[in-house]
Amino acid sequence: MGGLRPEEALRKVGMMIRGIKVAMLTTSAPDGSLHSRPMATREAEFDGRLWFFTRASSTKVDEIRDDAEVNVSYASPEEHRYISLGGRAALVRDPDRLRELWGPSDRMWFPQGLDDPDLALLRVDVRVAQYWDMLAGGMVVLPLPSAEPAGAAVGA
Repeated sequence: MGGLRPEEALRKVGMMIRGIKVAMLTTSAPDGSLHSRPMATREAEFDGRLWFFTRASSTKVDEIRDDAEVNVSYASPEEHRYISLGGRAALVRDPDRLRELWGPSDRMWFPQGLDDPDLALLRVDVRVAQYWDMLAGGMVVLPLPSAEPAGAAVGA
């Protein structure tokens, strides 16, 4: 899909992932093996960043501390939407952002709610976006604006 400006590419990615409730987050283990797990998608405007609730003590957070490069994939087979987003992840402990993104369904995974001392966010700064284009018969790379690289834990 040549000719898209980065801002248009952001909107396209946002439209493509909208409504897909679960993404697969892939991290690298210290031995180089890949680990993927489902993550609940936040219903938020895509601005080049993805946000996920997590436990700060989880294995995925340890893996991200060792290697921040991650992949997040979305699929909606019934609508022929397949999206792969690569970027850098960081643990974020920002109480205001936690409150902003929190929803009633999150209590299923975090019964203590916002009072859970292990509750944190993973922020993924997306640097590469690709999607499957049936008409083109292959993956299309979208030109995203340069995102600031994810840093160390915020508010830890």
